[in-house]
Amino acid sequence: MVVVRKALAYSKRKPVVNTRRSKIQQLSYVKMVPSQKIVKFFMGDIKGFNDGKYNIRIDIISLENVQIRDLSLEATRQSLHKDFSVDFPNSSYYLRCNAYPHNILRNNRVYSGGSKGERIQTGMSKSFGSPEGRAAVIKAGKSVFTAYFNGENNIPKARAICKKTTPKLPCATKIVATILKKA
Repeated sequence: MVVVRKALAYSKRKPVVNTRRSKIQQLSYVKMVPSQKIVKFFMGDIKGFNDGKYNIRIDIISLENVQIRDLSLEATRQSLHKDFSVDFPNSSYYLRCNAYPHNILRNNRVYSGGSKGERIQTGMSKSFGSPEGRAAVIKAGKSVFTAYFNGENNIPKARAICKKTTPKLPCATKIVATILKKA
């Protein structure tokens, strides 16, 4: 069973160097990149968005510098997509994930106890750690998710959906609704 390390170990810190894979093999400290957990980045009526059909935008904005794990982004995305598809029938919305998890999280496992780690552990001699996940680096004030829809009477409904899903993100957030053009 794979144990996921607490987000507390990563989230409020600066990204460490050598957390991305390099195209030059000699410079690439990270040998393996974990698979992408986020299934979709664009949901709903994509064609309608490209045609400029929607006149209201709502953003979930991070209020602090943070690293968000791809597991957290995927959980938030699933919840947002499910609630928007129920409350806005016939795909009359467009939802976008603005954060892409580039950073590779590493863990140098240290075993405690009797003879558990004698043959496995290398201590600090090879302390780079093995890749165990990905994270997106989000600056304060950057939008994590954006949703587009029509009807000013739908703003409270969309705000409630966003408010319900923000506890899945490891940072303080604010929800900002913007009217793009009058219908």
